[in-house]
Amino acid sequence: MTGRIAFQGELGSYSHQACCEARPAFEPLPCPTFEDAMEAVRSGAADLGMIAVENSTYGRVQDVYHLLPESGLHIIDETFVRVHVNLLGLPGTKTSDIKQVRAMSVLLGQARSFVRDHSLTTINWSDNAAAARSVQEEGNPEIGAFASELAGEIFGLDVLARHIEDHKLNTTRFLIMAREADYTRRADKMVTAFMFRVRNLPAALYKAMGGFATNGVNMTKLESYMVDGVFTATQFYADIEGHPDDENVRRALDELGYFTEMVEILGVYPADPRRT
Repeated sequence: MTGRIAFQGELGSYSHQACCEARPAFEPLPCPTFEDAMEAVRSGAADLGMIAVENSTYGRVQDVYHLLPESGLHIIDETFVRVHVNLLGLPGTKTSDIKQVRAMSVLLGQARSFVRDHSLTTINWSDNAAAARSVQEEGNPEIGAFASELAGEIFGLDVLARHIEDHKLNTTRFLIMAREADYTRRADKMVTAFMFRVRNLPAALYKAMGGFATNGVNMTKLESYMVDGVFTATQFYADIEGHPDDENVRRALDELGYFTEMVEILGVYPADPRRT
């Protein structure tokens, strides 16, 4: 055990915040890409990976669902982080001093009203925490960053305006991944995540989904995407409520197998209370 949890981004990012909230006993390990974070877990450099998969405002994180089945890792938990957007600036500056603000385009888009009301120039940055670091390094009192309060603490910046996001329920969902699966846990509400690829037959998806309806299994998520650059090869990611050992879930998965070329369970874990 290394006691580390890998994440994509820099120290001070929202992924770092997720690590601190969900696994406070683990040392956060920043990684440049999602692939690097997953490789850190595979190689043993970290015990766990914190992977962002979707945001309540902007939808799924691009490319992550392509990486999940290829990672060789297993989902063992989920966590949700309220994404509060804050204006960070050099110590002693005021909101009225800021002329330019830096952040990832997604975060800039989550505070459009604030940008408009304060006539700010926006600059897209590779990472929100990196934007905060650049403010600290350049020392220009007219430049600010949109980032987490954690980033402000790490880089010695003041929070000039707090919780300025347009959507007050803005939340990002993360999956916690490990080298080994854990099907032993039981809770009032369990989640089973899996990938499947339907056969290239008429109404194959409709028939594949029928088993979940007839067996009373609630499907809470279904994502599709092309694989191998071929329009006829469509792969799906799904979340359902229940455990594979539950009789109704077992029957539904058995029926799914009749209409698919591949079914791969990615994880079985207790549902986070914040899911609802």
